[in-house]
Amino acid sequence: MFAFIEGIMFDVLKYFYAWAHDYGVAIILLTVVVRVVLLPLTLKQSKSMYELQRIQPKIKELQAKYKNDKQKLQEETLKFYQENKVNPFGGCLPMIIQMPIFIALYRVLGGTPEKPGLFLQHISELGAAQAEAARRFWIILPDLTRTPSAIFSDQGIIGAIPYVVLVVLFGLSIYIPQLMQPGEKQQRQMALYMSIVMLIFGWSAPAGVLLYWVTSSVLQIAQQFITNKVYSRGEGAK
Repeated sequence: MFAFIEGIMFDVLKYFYAWAHDYGVAIILLTVVVRVVLLPLTLKQSKSMYELQRIQPKIKELQAKYKNDKQKLQEETLKFYQENKVNPFGGCLPMIIQMPIFIALYRVLGGTPEKPGLFLQHISELGAAQAEAARRFWIILPDLTRTPSAIFSDQGIIGAIPYVVLVVLFGLSIYIPQLMQPGEKQQRQMALYMSIVMLIFGWSAPAGVLLYWVTSSVLQIAQQFITNKVYSRGEGAK
């Protein structure tokens, strides 16, 4: 399955590269296409998140009322969700669907000289100047295929600054959407821990993969903000 997705994604990247002459821009355009394809699901996700925020005060009332009876709390919470037609897990599906795309892109842009991904295979067929141009994202990132840790090892902190910034944005892109969702302090702490784990992962991920995820998260945050405004106005108009 991943080989099939990898082939499609690389074909799309090459198509956008032929138009933009920059694989970094091609990755951003690919991200936009993926977000558009997933728009019906992500709109449902945004609606689910908004509904969870809206009913959060009532959930807290139930938690206070049944704080000494965990089983009753679970029953009443589930009943309340059903009565209000709210799915507490409605926001998970778009992320689950995106994971095969994320993994496939990781494999397309990553790899080693012994087992290169499709992008490295493509670059190996180019001349030196063309290969260098293909790896570069404008004047921002010299090499989309390399990891921040590898750049840091070779060039030190100065050369790695753009990559470090990208890793930080990657971590924030995991944490900020969680802040926009309803949740208790413990859930927010878990989101913080998860973002720290993702920082570690991002340090060893190809820069192109981080660019995809950060772009996708920025689009998701913007969509969530806009839809929350629309839904809140709709509630106020009732």
